[in-house]
Amino acid sequence: MSVKGAGVPRTVIVVGAGIVGLSTAWYLQRYGVGVTVVERDTVAAGSSWGNAGWIAPGLTIPLNDPSVFGHGVRALLDPQAPLSIPPTTDTGLLGFLAAFAINSRRSTWERALVGNVPLSSVSLDAFTELTEAGVGLKDGPKTEDAPVTALFTSEKRAAHLLMELDQVRAAGLPLSYAALDGEAARSQSPFVSGTVRAGVRIDGQRYVNPGLFTHALADSVRERGGSVVEGFRVTGVEARGDGFRLRSAHGETESADAVVVATGAWLGRQGRPWGVTVPLRAGRGYSFTAPTDGPVPGPLYLPEARVACTPLAEGLRVAGTMEFRDIDAPLAADRISAIATSAAPYLTGVDLEARTDTWVGSRPVTADGLPVIGATRIPGLYVAGGHGMWGFTQGPATGRLLARAVATGSVPATLRPFDPLR
Repeated sequence: MSVKGAGVPRTVIVVGAGIVGLSTAWYLQRYGVGVTVVERDTVAAGSSWGNAGWIAPGLTIPLNDPSVFGHGVRALLDPQAPLSIPPTTDTGLLGFLAAFAINSRRSTWERALVGNVPLSSVSLDAFTELTEAGVGLKDGPKTEDAPVTALFTSEKRAAHLLMELDQVRAAGLPLSYAALDGEAARSQSPFVSGTVRAGVRIDGQRYVNPGLFTHALADSVRERGGSVVEGFRVTGVEARGDGFRLRSAHGETESADAVVVATGAWLGRQGRPWGVTVPLRAGRGYSFTAPTDGPVPGPLYLPEARVACTPLAEGLRVAGTMEFRDIDAPLAADRISAIATSAAPYLTGVDLEARTDTWVGSRPVTADGLPVIGATRIPGLYVAGGHGMWGFTQGPATGRLLARAVATGSVPATLRPFDPLR
């Protein structure tokens, strides 16, 4: 049902046609707001296309884990490491990594964990709301309910994940999970190899083909009267007395009462003039699709290798790596090979050498483990991004909460830890 009230902008431009931007546009339409989504490339061209497609709030564990120091040292010494930090003289990246290290203390990690829990708690509900409204149901992608099964060659590492899940549940996220021995893990999926000694089953999660779902969401925005303009690379955001005017690289303009910038990893470059100084960089992820001997019953998580495996119609999507490199850098084939090599010990019945659909995309990572969602110092200009690996899971919930803030002027308590001006 549409709601109109005092202070509701009549029109909003959303910059970015990924899951966060399109979800914000979709929910703004619920308030009767006219929306135009502009995208520098095409719908889902960024990290919304090739990610794992997990809707897994149970695993939204902040990246600034205190163990990051050990991973960081390994990343500098081992080119096969899941965390990749190439040698660089980029002072911006070096500053971000220093800020990330400072925030990788137990106290700051726990603050990020507690701050994210209310957002993660409504993530499944927001997806349900979209699908019940018809998103993805017209010959489109279906969200599948399935547990995520984490696999380990070390019982000690399995115990570490169980400890983290205990902390997530203690922080307030409803969560059901169980420890598995090697045989029990193999009973969950015939694709689990004999080298797996332990596992953890995280119940109540979902998955979907993320690119197809994001396209279905764009179609829904259009069907409900919104506009989605592709190939519109914003070169200027001008605040005017009656709202905003955006200019593109080709000289086009779009005007509206308010603007939401949801440009993923690009937000780190764009936000500083608006007072958004939270360090944010591109943490690039890679994926490919591999054929399997048969249907895979559900997602498989390989925490020791930092790899996520998702069953899709065309095969098993294998995704991994956190690579801190420039957004525009080309795909590095050695990162794809490293993912396949690290995943191989855990899997059987998967042809990791027959790879198709190789992909790289930039996930927006903040230094303190909390996204930036809300108003900037420019009245009427909002931002949403910095979700790290969990932008797809948290995207619809982010859009629902931010749309409420934009349309009503009332900031939900859930968004307060994500203040872009913090």
